Amino acid sequence: MTQRLRQFAFLLTAILTTGIALPSRALDRDDRCHRQIEKAEYNLRRAIERHGEHSRQAQHRRRELEQARERCHFEHR
Repeated sequence: MTQRLRQFAFLLTAILTTGIALPSRALDRDDRCHRQIEKAEYNLRRAIERHGEHSRQAQHRRRELEQARERCHFEHR
């Protein structure tokens, strides 16, 4: 009986650990995406302030922002 109890305890621990770890990874991924998009938005605002709204630098930063948004959208699917 003790052997079965140990096996059950191990199995229960494994299930609970896995169940807790998976959502935290998803939250980390969401946070990472959010930070990347915020950084790209900041870089775009900065490029616009420094070089103008239609500058080559601002266009480059717009592309980077769009790519960051697409990556996050793709990762969440």
